[in-house]
Amino acid sequence: PDLRRRNQNPPETGTRMIWKWKNDPRRRTAALSCWKSNVKPVPLKGGITNVNFVVEDNGRKYVARIGDDMPVHQVMRFNELAAAQAAADAGLSPAIIHHEPGALVIDFIDGKTLTASDVQEPAMLARIVPLLKKCHRDIPKFLRGPVLAFWVFHVVRDYGWTLKAGKSRHIKLLPDFLAAADKLEQAVGPIDMVFGHNDLLPGNFIDDGNRLWLIDWDYAGFNSPLFDLGGLASNNELLPDAETWLLEAYFERAVSDELLRRYAAMKCASLLRETMWSMVSEIHSKIDFDYAAYTAENLSRFNTAYSAFNRT
Repeated sequence: PDLRRRNQNPPETGTRMIWKWKNDPRRRTAALSCWKSNVKPVPLKGGITNVNFVVEDNGRKYVARIGDDMPVHQVMRFNELAAAQAAADAGLSPAIIHHEPGALVIDFIDGKTLTASDVQEPAMLARIVPLLKKCHRDIPKFLRGPVLAFWVFHVVRDYGWTLKAGKSRHIKLLPDFLAAADKLEQAVGPIDMVFGHNDLLPGNFIDDGNRLWLIDWDYAGFNSPLFDLGGLASNNELLPDAETWLLEAYFERAVSDELLRRYAAMKCASLLRETMWSMVSEIHSKIDFDYAAYTAENLSRFNTAYSAFNRT
């Protein structure tokens, strides 16, 4: 049976047990073929896209990421695997130990997962900028096979269709969202194409005391660098002076009014995408997380940023 179809009735008799095993992430993790001993996966808190476990096997620790394709979020695991492998080869991300459909096992990094307060520190931002530039410029040198592009305005429009089909409680907001997306896309204008991470939440950075690691490549794809810069600022609530420093450090030049406006447009688009991502997750996600509160938080931040953009 196609185990990815949530609403399909499981078959009878012995196959029913296989069905239950496939839909139990902990048992699914324990049964991966890479382990050399009987393992006891420990849930890793914080994921709102995948279910993650820490696994100790034969004296070493690993992280197992469990998740199938999620077309409603345009997350395709072949793309995540290609990006994660290239990021590991580029020295940005932990080594991949094992992969199979719906599962990815990587080395465990013993370090501190960053918070927004950590990212706001000038010294930490100074460490993040070269990591981000390395992501954008070096990962394409290691990519193999087909990979995706991530264009936020397509994602927003597609989310609009998904919210309509799912009879979301937010349907009345969609006309304004789509009009805003059109305006912001025009303001962004022509772009420089790089390979973006596209999900720069603070929890996707790990500091091991010597270096920073960048993890979780679910949404990776070719994109404008402005999206990662805007997403880094919005997800970590950087202050305006820090944003100006970020742009100058990344582009290695003084920031023009034109670049500031294009950046502000992409930052708004990042907040709009995060808002609509949460709205879609309210309908489709099975993870135990308060998506309604996350929607409200991001909608408020989008409205504030978009109002400021319209005043420029």
